[in-house]
Amino acid sequence: MTTRAKIYIDGEAGTTGLQIRDRLAARDDIELLIIDPDKRKDLGERKRLLNAADVAILCLPDEAAKESVGLIDNDRTAVIDASTAHRVAPGWTYGFAEMAAGQAEAIAGSKRVANPGCWPQGLIAAVRPLVEAGLLPADAPLTYNGVSGYSGGGRKMVEDYQSAADPSPFLPYGLTFKHKHLPEMAVYTGLGRPPQFQPAVGDFAQGMLAFVPLRLWAVAPGLTAKAIHDLLADRYAGETFVKVMPFEPVERLTGLDPRALNGTNELRLHVFADAAGEEALIVALYDNLGKGASGAAVQNLNLMLGRPAAAGLVPA
Repeated sequence: MTTRAKIYIDGEAGTTGLQIRDRLAARDDIELLIIDPDKRKDLGERKRLLNAADVAILCLPDEAAKESVGLIDNDRTAVIDASTAHRVAPGWTYGFAEMAAGQAEAIAGSKRVANPGCWPQGLIAAVRPLVEAGLLPADAPLTYNGVSGYSGGGRKMVEDYQSAADPSPFLPYGLTFKHKHLPEMAVYTGLGRPPQFQPAVGDFAQGMLAFVPLRLWAVAPGLTAKAIHDLLADRYAGETFVKVMPFEPVERLTGLDPRALNGTNELRLHVFADAAGEEALIVALYDNLGKGASGAAVQNLNLMLGRPAAAGLVPA
């Protein structure tokens, strides 16, 4: 019989925390340590639960996440941090299991795992294999954009959208180009510098589409969209949660709805091209609260506990 692992979600009342709890609640191999709602700000009670846990999952703002890590005074409790605080910090393992060969094993053997941001995963999945294979120069000047459900903007944005009489159907943000995800985009894609990143939110709760446009004649002369597709398909062959869809010469694709994979832990990559072979577009489709946040955290938890990576998760 599998020993029940004790899991404490510090910040379980937030969007990410609630979805992690929902994914774990029905599992008989997990014991959730629940804090009394009246003691959520009680430092002593949080410290007790953090140190009682086999794995603590932090769903907190950056400074609060750093505080929680500091409250752990044993060498047994492992941590998954869903904040930005430790994503490029020394000693922390980046929690995108499909990012590179050996990454899942690194997560499994780590005591400190930084859960990825939602936006970076689409970019990393699309670009890193191309850089590693030498098909795309590390100094390529890329752009990256897309649309996410408003849940990706945190509690304040959720409240604003849900209370608005006439919410914006499409709201660009990050227009100062200083988005908090840029450091991990640069580090884990292998690019020398992060792309010019311009996100937006739409009037829907969750789901996302992310786009990497490539002017092949400028960034990688001689590279073809078909070569990009074939390399990505080979790289992710056999993966449970990252899928490369067929290479199709289409004008539009009705399945490219940002909500299409909601509730799953799947990330799909599409590659499109112009007839002349000079333009390509890589599109990543996934749930910003699934593979982009809570699903990724549960996948990382499974790896750290030695459970099947897909336990408690739904592929599409």
